[in-house]
This record gives sequence, structure tokens and C-alpha cells, in this order.
Amino acid sequence: MTEKIYTVYEKKQEDKKTNNCPLVSIITVNYDHPLVTCDLIESLNKITYPNIEIIVIDNKSPKDDPKIIKEKYPNIILYESHVNWGFAGGNNQGIMRAKGDFVLLLNNDTIVDPGFMEPLVAKFQSNPNIGVISPKIRFYYDPEIIQYCGFHPINKYTVRNSSVGYREKDQGQFDCDYETAYAHGAAMMVPMEVIKKVGMMSYIFFLYYEEADWSYQIKKAGYLIWYIHNSLVYHKESVSTGKLSASKLYYLNRNRLVFMRRNIFGKDFIIALVYQLLVAIPKNSLKFLIRGKFTFFYAYVRAIGWNLKHLFDPDIHNNPKI
Repeated sequence: MTEKIYTVYEKKQEDKKTNNCPLVSIITVNYDHPLVTCDLIESLNKITYPNIEIIVIDNKSPKDDPKIIKEKYPNIILYESHVNWGFAGGNNQGIMRAKGDFVLLLNNDTIVDPGFMEPLVAKFQSNPNIGVISPKIRFYYDPEIIQYCGFHPINKYTVRNSSVGYREKDQGQFDCDYETAYAHGAAMMVPMEVIKKVGMMSYIFFLYYEEADWSYQIKKAGYLIWYIHNSLVYHKESVSTGKLSASKLYYLNRNRLVFMRRNIFGKDFIIALVYQLLVAIPKNSLKFLIRGKFTFFYAYVRAIGWNLKHLFDPDIHNNPKI
């Protein structure tokens, strides 16, 4: 009799924990640098939130064996892809394997504060109209300096924007929650029911602008986007692509035009196109040539050329479903 009462009590406690702390599927994409990913997982093992699963998607790492991650942390889910899907596609692979009520995308080069999860879950529970949130993000190697406290809207014509508080010292000036234009791809959390309604990130982006586009799609579906001030993540930034590389330049400029093609229409699209053709593209091309940065010039020309080659590609407007 005593054993039976104990079992029922334990079950009630477990149910209470599950109800108050819904399962969060944490997804991170690994491309080489498995020890960097291990650092993230180590920080996740120290968080105070009790109900998570960790999914690591390896994007066909060409050099470093990802199996070290599973060997060191056997409780994680490791999927080794046979294709490099990029950031968007890699996270989509994780989303399709997630069992949580919420999905949290974390760059593998981030480190989380032990109490970062509770404010994120609480914000969703307090407002069902919120579709995506991001925490405060500071630079890991300069931990008092802000990387993200929200985003300003993307300019319809230049297709550029900036981060709120970027490179400011954190003195509490952004210590309140508020609605923002876009979530940050290094750390963004979305309810699974929103993903089922809106779809996943577009595979077409591969790298960069995908989180802005996904935020835009979620907002178009009627949801809000919020920055959460008392959830803290530290970002090492650009471990895989480098702080400045031809690859980064290529995808940033290629996908700036892809974002424009997917999300800007009518008169605004015509103005944006004219600006890109007559101002941005000539200016940037000439800048790289004058400075003798021929590798960057070639990457930039390839970015423009890709959009010309895929001018009528229907995949540009595809939003993949789960």
C-alpha cells in the first residue's frame, strides 16, 4: 500500500513538472569544430530548466569527426547528415526530429546562462500571440558588450538593418521585454504549433538572412516577435565561416536579394531593384576592385549571378512544411 501511494505521488509530481515545464527541443548545427559544440552542450547541462532534449545535426563535416560529441554526451541526439544543408536546412533537419512543445535554435558557438530558459518559456506561456522570441545576446569574448537586444526593421530599399544595442556596453539600458522586428538566428525559440502552421525555414537561403525571412513569415501569419531581456546567451560568432570571408560575403549578398524577392512587392520592389542595380551593385563592385580585394569581388559577382541564374526558380518562394 505504501509503495502504491509513493508511485502515484511521484507520477503526480512528474505530471506537474511537465505541465509547468513543457519539453523544449534544443537544436544546434555542427559543421566541423565538434569541441565548440561540446562547449555549448556543457553549458546546457548546467541550466536550471528540467525538461529539454538536445539535438545536434552534423552538416557533413569535411574534417572533424562529430562522433566525439555523442561519445562525450551520450544523452544527446546526434544526426549525421549525408548532405550539407546549410544553417537553414540543418536546423530544419533538427525540427523534423524534435518532440518538444517548443523548438530552440542555438548556434553551436554559443554559451548559455544557467537560468536562460525559464524566462523564454514563461513569455510564451503569458502570451499565446507570440510566435518567436530571442534572448539578450552578448559577445562571448567581450562579455559586457551587446550583440543583440532586438532588430530594427529591414529597409525596404537597401534591404539592410541593424541590431538594437550592437556593440554597446550593457548597462541595463535594454532591461525590459519588448516587441522587435526579427529574432536572432544564434538563439531563437518558436512554439512547435507555430512551425506547423507557418512552415520551417526556406532551404534556399543556406546561410544568412534565413532567420529574418522566417521571422517575417511568422509575423505575416499574425504572430508577434519579442526580445526577452532576462535571458542571456553569449555568442562566439562566426566560428565556421570566419569573421570576414568570401563565403560569408557571398551568402550575405546573394541572400539579401533572395529576401527582397521573397518579401518585397509592388512599387517597393521596383524601387529596391533600381537601388540594387544602379547604386549598391556598382558601388560594392568598384569598392572591391579599387581595394584590390579580387577574391571578394569574385564572391560578390557570383552572388549577383546566382540570382540571375535562378531568376524564375520556383524554390525561391517555397516554405517547407513539417
